[in-house]
Amino acid sequence: MEHEGAGFLRDGVLMLGFALGFVLVFRRLGLGATLGYLLAGAVVGPHGLGLVGNAESMIGFAEIGIILLLFIVGLELDPARLWRMRTAIFGIGFAQVAACGLAVTAFIYLATDFPLFAALALGLPLGLSSTAQVLPMLQSSGRLRTPFGERAFAILLFQDLSIIVLITIVAALSLNPADADAAPGWQLALMSLVAVGALIAAGRFLLRPLFRLIGNLGEREMFVVAGLFTVIAAAALMEWLGLSTALGAFVAGVMLANTPYRLELEADIEPFRSILLGLFFLAVGMMLDLGAIAENPLFVIGMAVGLIAIKAAIIFVIGRLAGMEWRPALALGLLLSQGGEFAFVLFAQAQQGLLIAPEIASLFGAIVTLSMATTPFLMMATAFIRKPRQGSEQRDAPDGSSARAIVVGYGRFGQTVAQMLQGHGATITLVDRDVPQIDLADDFGSKVFFGDGTRIDFLRQAGAGEADLILFCMDGDQVDAAMLHAVRAAFPQASIMVRTFDRRSMLRIKTAPVQFIVREVRESAIAMGRAALSELGLGTGAVTAVETRFRAIDMERLERQHMTGDLKAGSDLPHDMKAEGPASTDPG
Repeated sequence: MEHEGAGFLRDGVLMLGFALGFVLVFRRLGLGATLGYLLAGAVVGPHGLGLVGNAESMIGFAEIGIILLLFIVGLELDPARLWRMRTAIFGIGFAQVAACGLAVTAFIYLATDFPLFAALALGLPLGLSSTAQVLPMLQSSGRLRTPFGERAFAILLFQDLSIIVLITIVAALSLNPADADAAPGWQLALMSLVAVGALIAAGRFLLRPLFRLIGNLGEREMFVVAGLFTVIAAAALMEWLGLSTALGAFVAGVMLANTPYRLELEADIEPFRSILLGLFFLAVGMMLDLGAIAENPLFVIGMAVGLIAIKAAIIFVIGRLAGMEWRPALALGLLLSQGGEFAFVLFAQAQQGLLIAPEIASLFGAIVTLSMATTPFLMMATAFIRKPRQGSEQRDAPDGSSARAIVVGYGRFGQTVAQMLQGHGATITLVDRDVPQIDLADDFGSKVFFGDGTRIDFLRQAGAGEADLILFCMDGDQVDAAMLHAVRAAFPQASIMVRTFDRRSMLRIKTAPVQFIVREVRESAIAMGRAALSELGLGTGAVTAVETRFRAIDMERLERQHMTGDLKAGSDLPHDMKAEGPASTDPG
C-alpha cells in the first residue's frame, strides 16, 4: 500500500513538474498553456521518456475538467447576453460549425481511404476551434470587447454549445456491438428532454434555495462544495440514464446562469476546472503515439496544413458575408483555424465506438496539436497585413455611455452611485454579500450578484479585466491598502474609488493607488451644517464662506495626519470658521 502511495506521489511530481516547465515556456513564448500540457504529457508518457504510464485511467478522472468547462460555459449563458448576440451566435456560429465540419470531413474522405463514418467522426470535431487558446489571446490583446472579439466569442460559444450535438452524432455512428442494444434515437431524445426538465426543476426549487441558505451563512467553503456537488450530480444523473455527462453539466450551468450566485460559483469552480483540464491535456499528450506519428510525418503535416487552410478560408468568407472588412475577416479566419480541445474528447469516443483505430486517434491528435501550435505564429506573421484602419477596431472609450463599472456594495451608498452611472448609460455590474439586500434589489428590478468583491479572482470573473471603474462602496471598514494595491496590479486599466468609514480608515489606505476616496458621512454632515447655519439666519454667502473655511482646515488636518501618522496632528488648528480661507481643493 505504501509502495502504491509512493508511486502515485512520484507520478504526480513528475507530471506536474514537466507540466509546470512546459507551460511556463509556452506561455512565455505566447503559445498558450494547452500546447504546454500536451507536449509535457507526450514527453513524460509511455511513448516518450516512459516516466509515467496508465494514461487511460488518468484521463477518465481528468475528464471531470471537461465537465466543469461545460458547466462554466452554461453559467455564461445569461439570457440578456444571448439575446443581444443571437444573430452572431446562431447565424455566424452555426454557419462556421456546419461549413467547416462538413468541408474538413470531405477533405479527409477524399484524401484518405477512411470510410465515411470515420471521416465524419474525425472531420466534424476538427471543425471546432480551441476556446482555451483563443480567448486568452483575445483578452491579452485587449480585443475581447471589440466588434471583432464579439464575433470570435460568438463563434466559440456556438462551438461549445454544439459539443452536445456532436457527441450525440458520434454515439449514433458507433459500430461497437456493446452499443447495439442502446435505446433508439427517439427514446434517447425523450429521456434527454425529461432529464433536462428534471434538472431545471431541481435548479429552481432545490438549488437556488440551497445557495441562498449558504449565502446567509457566509460559508465560502460550502459554496465550493455545493458547486462541485451540483456539477457532479447532474453529470452522474445523465450517465445513469445513459446520456451525455457533458449535457448534464451544461444544463446545470444554464439553470444557475441567471441567479445572483453565478459569479461566486465561477470564481470557486474555476481553479478546479483549470487544474483538471490541464490534467486532461496531460493525459491526452501521454496517449499520443509518437512512434506512429514519426512513421507518418508528411501525413500529419499535410493534414494540419489542409485543416488550417480550409477553416481559415471558410471563416474568412463567412466573415465577409456577415459584413466584415477583409482585414478583420482574415484575422478571424486565422485566429480560429486550429483544431480544438474538444476534438480529443470526440476522438476518444469515436475510438470507443470502433469508428477509428487508436493509432488514427493519435495521428489526428497530433494534427490538432500542430494546428494549435501554428496559430500564434500565423497571427504574428500576418500582423502587418491584418492591421485595421486607424480607429476601426478601438476598444470602447469610457465616455459615460459606454463605460463599464463594477460597484462593490449595494447599500444606500452604492445604490446612489450606481443609479448616477446608469443614468448616463454606463454598464454596471453590482456585487454584494448581503442575501436579503440582493433579494430586495431583485424585487425592484436590479440584478445584484452575490460574492466577495475584495477577492481578485471574483473581480476577474465579474469582468474587472475590461472595466473602466471599480468602486468599493461597502459600509464599515472592509478595505485595506494591500487589497487595493493587489487590485491595481491585477487591473491596471481601471480607476479605483473607495468609500471609507472614517478618518482612521482613510489614513490606513493613504498609500493605496486610488483615484478618489470619500468618508461616508462627511458630505451629508456638511449639508446638514449648511442647513443649520441657514436656520440661524446666515445668508448664503456667509454659509458658503464657513463651509469653505471648514473644508480647508479639515484638509490641512488630514494632510498633517497623513504625513505624521498621528491622529492628533492638526488639533492646534483654529476652529473659528468666520475667517476667510483659501478655496478648497478637497477631493472628498
